[in-house]
Amino acid sequence: MTGILLVVWYDGTIYQGAAAHYRRGRPAYSPRLEAVLDEELGLDGRGRLLDAGCGPGILTLRLAHRFEAAIGLDPDPAMLVEGRRGADERGMANIRWRQARAEDLPEAAPGPYRLVTFGQSFHWTDERRVAEAVYDMLEPGGALALIVHTVEGRLAPPSPGPPPIPHAEIEVLVEKYLGSTRRAGQGIAPVRTHRFEDVLVRTRFGAPRSVFASGIPDLVRDSESVLSGYFSMSSSAPHLFGDRVEDFAREVRELLAARSPEGVFWDWPGDTEVILARRRDGHSEPRSSAGSGGGS
Repeated sequence: MTGILLVVWYDGTIYQGAAAHYRRGRPAYSPRLEAVLDEELGLDGRGRLLDAGCGPGILTLRLAHRFEAAIGLDPDPAMLVEGRRGADERGMANIRWRQARAEDLPEAAPGPYRLVTFGQSFHWTDERRVAEAVYDMLEPGGALALIVHTVEGRLAPPSPGPPPIPHAEIEVLVEKYLGSTRRAGQGIAPVRTHRFEDVLVRTRFGAPRSVFASGIPDLVRDSESVLSGYFSMSSSAPHLFGDRVEDFAREVRELLAARSPEGVFWDWPGDTEVILARRRDGHSEPRSSAGSGGGS
């Protein structure tokens, strides 16, 4: 396989102002995610979890109870504040939060770990370097799991009734305020031209495998959740709008009210794809019950 060019940078303003919107605006992963991980990895309450690029702890909070201890790691302090708040609300005492980049591993959160997860955050890292660091941090038979929403090639279910989110029209509004160049922080969002698999196969992990968990077919969101979803994205984070942020919010709300007087919308972000890479020493044979690549 030919070389892969990676442009890696970190700007502390990428998600400035977005943390408060993240938990409300990001659609949930499949309700079967835990079952898939249990089936694939034989989780039984032992070992430790590292959720890297954890944001406000969406994955950390869902998975921590399946381990003796968990660490949520993120470079954005506001995201970690939201994560701690969520843990406190749930009475979860086995999570520790660390402010650091994935490139700071292993020093920022030494292993060993039974599972290291990246929930839609691996693309922000120096992928090959970080994967190699994670490999050394895993206990024998441990796994790296890249967890993402995947629409391409997945069959969308029918709407349960409400209209779909008018993404195309909202994107027009984003472009009206921010221009046609996709922004991120103080710069331009990098264009991704490769797959995670293309990176991992060049590491000691070797070729990963993908397992799919069916997305929520009847996910319904209100207008404020839809707006928060856009404010939770690096390309439309609140700080990018400057003093026009309330004007943008008003126009989005008006558009949504026109499309759904009831203020509710159907959302289908896709199925949940788990890209699994295993440390090769120790027992690491996947269980057969979860299936691969065919939805579950």
